[in-house]
Amino acid sequence: MSELAWALVGPLKIFLLLVVPIWLVLHYRAKRRLDDGLGDSARLRLEQTLSQTEQLTERVATLERLLDQEVPGWRQP
Repeated sequence: MSELAWALVGPLKIFLLLVVPIWLVLHYRAKRRLDDGLGDSARLRLEQTLSQTEQLTERVATLERLLDQEVPGWRQP
């Protein structure tokens, strides 16, 4: 083998024995987490957040209606 080939053997071995297995483990761990989806606690928090968002939207709409009645030009800059 030429000197260049011998110079590439060491880094190639390190890459194949160290980097590739770590890369594969991390890749499939992340993929499994994505496939699992939301857990029960995360789903519950999401539903609570959506409920709060709907309540806040209703409150803002009510406040805007009240302001429209009390201060007709409040939307104008």
